[in-house]
This record gives sequence, C-alpha cells and structure tokens, in this order.
Amino acid sequence: MSVNPEVVREVSEFNNYYNSLAELLNRHLADNNLSLSALRVLVKLRDEEDQCTAGKLIANLGIDGGYLSRILKTFETNQLISKRKSTMDGRTWYLQLTPKGRKLLEILEEGSAQQVSQLLEPLGSEQQLALAGAMKTVRHILSDDAKISADDITFRRDLQPGDAGFIMHMHGSLYAKEAGYNLEYETHICKTFYEFLEAYNSSKDQVFLAMHGNQIIGSIAVLGHSRYATQMRWFLVHPDYRGLGIGQRLLTEAVNAAKEKLFQKIYLITTAQQVAATTLFKKNGFRKSGEKHMPMWGLQLTEERYEIDLI
Repeated sequence: MSVNPEVVREVSEFNNYYNSLAELLNRHLADNNLSLSALRVLVKLRDEEDQCTAGKLIANLGIDGGYLSRILKTFETNQLISKRKSTMDGRTWYLQLTPKGRKLLEILEEGSAQQVSQLLEPLGSEQQLALAGAMKTVRHILSDDAKISADDITFRRDLQPGDAGFIMHMHGSLYAKEAGYNLEYETHICKTFYEFLEAYNSSKDQVFLAMHGNQIIGSIAVLGHSRYATQMRWFLVHPDYRGLGIGQRLLTEAVNAAKEKLFQKIYLITTAQQVAATTLFKKNGFRKSGEKHMPMWGLQLTEERYEIDLI
C-alpha cells in the first residue's frame, strides 16, 4: 500500500516531539541509573510471575540478546533478580525479581505516575480523556495484533450530550463517501434528529449505540410514531468495524426494545443501494412492503420500505 508523504511527515514530527516528552517523563530512571529498556525488563519479570526466561524477554521485548545479558548481569550484581533452574530442563533458568527488585519497581512506577500527573494537571477532564483515547488508538493501530474483535465493542442505550451531533456527522460523512449522497442527505438526517430530540419520549423511543472505547462506531433507533408501530432509523456501522456482528447485535437490540415497548410492528425506510443492510433485514424476518423510484440526495434512487410484525 502506498504511503502518504504528508502522513510520513506528521509521524516524524510526532516522533521528535514524543522523544522530548519521553525524556522528560523518564528523568526518574536516570536518577536510579536505569535505562528505559531496563525498566521494561523489570516490569516484564514482575508480570510473568516467576515464569520468565531470557529467551522470553528477547522475544516479547524485542531486545538484543547481548544487551539483555548486560542488563541482567547488572540486576544480579545489585541483587534485583535471582535465578531458578527448571526442574524439567536443566538448561533453562527462570528469572524472578527479588524483594529489593520489587521495591525498586514500585518506587519507579510511583515516580512515573507523579510525573504523568504533573503533565496532565493543566488539562481539563475532557482533554485528558481525549489524550488517553488518542494514545490508545496509536498503540492499537501500531501493535502487532491490531485486529479489532467483537470483545472490544460495548453497547449502551442512553443518548448523552454530543452523541446526536456525532451520529449525524457519521451518517453525513460516510454516506457521502460510500454512496455519493450530497448535502441534502445530511440536511435530512439533521431534520429527523431535530424532530426526534424535540419530541423524545423514553416510553416509546430508544437509541442504541455501539462503542469502541469512548468512540461511537454504530447506531440504531426505534421511534414510536403511533400506538402500534415504531420506525427504525439511523442504522449504521462504521466500515472499520463491519464483519464483527455489530450490525446484527444492534438490530436485535432494536427489535427487542420494540417488543418491550409493546409495539406490534416495526417499519423502516432504506434504499435498494444498501444491499448489506437489506440482506440483514430479510435475514431477520423483515419483508419489503413497497418501493418507489425517485431523485434523492443528488442521485436517482429506489426507496424501499421494510416491515416486520412483532405479534
């Protein structure tokens, strides 16, 4: 895949900035005559709970064997680690922290926490959360196992301040890219959300959101338009998260909510262009009850109506 030169420049600039920041945050290591690599070794030994070998450290930390050997020798000299021969293989030695090593690690982690707290203190709570989220995203994308799984996704039923704006943005931007819809579609979405928020009634309306961390990556809603029928709207999953069963989960939640609110029927309006969505609707028992060809959102589209009886 080709690499955008502008992205390369941004990453390089961030790397330079991060190196300066890391130097500031790791001053407590220099005070204890430790390198960042040595700290990583201490942390890994603690986390492995007496089942760590030099080979495992090399594999997991990506550290040079000769450099690791010098680090471990220094640790032994300073009585920070001890060795234990494997009872199964006399050639294998397990490494573990001594009480002195654990105490040093506690001191180092406390120092790190204090320096990070000082860095974050001038920031507001929203800025702190945004920073943490951005760092998590960077770590996730660049990790060896960057694949997102269904276990990474959570769901919530409440609509919080700012959610509506983000859902409208997601619909407007994604449908413009994927379907070629123009600003008329975004106007339509804004209008329907305005009408929903103005007349919101928790006894008949329900919104479901799929979340990855603090980010909305999917949505669906049921809106009670009469005593017997509810309309399903705003069904969308971000393309980066498709194929994980999120759409099915959202659809199931919406249907169950409609049943809980004692509606007899769900209907929805979509277009024939949305093949993946209509396939999912049919799979879950929805039937097409009407269609009409009309110009919409800068295109000539076929509008389709789907329904499902709940009783």
